[in-house]
Amino acid sequence: MSGAPKGLYIKTYGCQMNVYDSERMRDVLKPLGYAPVNAPEAADLVVLNTCHIREKATEKTFSELGKLKRMKEAGGGRMRIAVAGCVAQAEGDEILRRQPAVDLVVGPQSYHRLPEMIARIARETGDRLETDFAAEEKFDALPARASDGPSAFISVQEGCDKFCTFCVVPYTRGAEFSRAADAIAAEARQLARQGVKEIVLIGQNVNAWHGAPPSGDAGRGWGLGQLIRHIARIGGVERVRYTTSHPLDMDDDLIATHAEVDQLAPFLHLPVQSGSDRILKAMNRRHSAAEYLRIIEQVRAARPDIALASDFIVGFPGESERDFEATLDLVREVRFSQAYAFKYSRRPGTPAAGMDLQVDEAVKEERLARLLDLLQRQAQTFNDATVGRRLPVLFTRAGKHSDQALGYSPYMQPVHVDNGAGLIGRIAEAEIVAATMSSLTGRIVKESGTAADAASEAVA
Repeated sequence: MSGAPKGLYIKTYGCQMNVYDSERMRDVLKPLGYAPVNAPEAADLVVLNTCHIREKATEKTFSELGKLKRMKEAGGGRMRIAVAGCVAQAEGDEILRRQPAVDLVVGPQSYHRLPEMIARIARETGDRLETDFAAEEKFDALPARASDGPSAFISVQEGCDKFCTFCVVPYTRGAEFSRAADAIAAEARQLARQGVKEIVLIGQNVNAWHGAPPSGDAGRGWGLGQLIRHIARIGGVERVRYTTSHPLDMDDDLIATHAEVDQLAPFLHLPVQSGSDRILKAMNRRHSAAEYLRIIEQVRAARPDIALASDFIVGFPGESERDFEATLDLVREVRFSQAYAFKYSRRPGTPAAGMDLQVDEAVKEERLARLLDLLQRQAQTFNDATVGRRLPVLFTRAGKHSDQALGYSPYMQPVHVDNGAGLIGRIAEAEIVAATMSSLTGRIVKESGTAADAASEAVA
């Protein structure tokens, strides 16, 4: 690498998978001399890493591209513009047709080819569109990880075979693919040596991960529970999480892991989407409300203090008031610590988009407000119950005020403390003194780790 650094600005939309992909794009582009900048105006290359889950995602992308086009023209054409992620996968040809200012379009399984694509446009040769589904090739081609914080995502599984009728993921991310345990462990060791204390295993359906045991280990194939045990034995890894899960893949061994592995955070994000069996069937979720509740009962038996999170869609085609009340009943029974709730939005190409009995927008709005009110009251109740407790908090960044630090409890609650600037990158015990619906206030009691801990040698 030679010459002055080139500015790289990546704007990330959507899920944790996109956050991970953006981090890996930075790694891929670093050998070409690209370094992150804080504003698109300062960038030589701007990447929009897009999400296609919500309605009007494509139009939002084009709106952003219009702003970038004007910046590019004002800078004399120096800026290169790339569109990545799921909108790129689904609408690549349309993006190039409608917005000539775009130089590159790359799908979520093809961003390892960015250096090659940049070379092509420099030579003005070759295709500007890459949307293949070669997940294994992508992971084999990615360079070593670099982390600048104490928590890091590791993608262990991509794609989806569930084909929920509302979802575009199987069409934009492809079929389910599980990375090899050896490769995942090697990435986790490398991150631990850099000071990472929390490993977050991510995937579209992360608990669908399966694979052969690591080299040299005998036995049958592994599931996510065995992988978590393996990662938890790596020196310096003090906390492990996984997200996002599907109820169909919550097997007994994974549930047992919550009781057996101290490093596994007492937190489970398990989307249910609806409490109505009729709507769950229309969504092709392939589980009932009662089956979901049985899983929750088993998880709580394994880890009684576990915090539970979920996703909900209101106003799915054909949803009646009785169906919606069934969702409220399920929420009351489970008692979630946090949740995400959305109005149903049509995604072109999905079966639900063409279903009859689309729910009126005003009805969706009213139901969403009622659901959010209940979920917010549950979040407040959960947070209030932590006041007076001492919790290990992983501090990840500075807070809004001078000498303030912000981190996360094992239950994924944001926690801020004063006089904490020296704690960033560490886990420290904090006594919780106040709670709101969305965050906690703590005071430091003692530290539970040092920066040197994370550099200890891997043993797994």
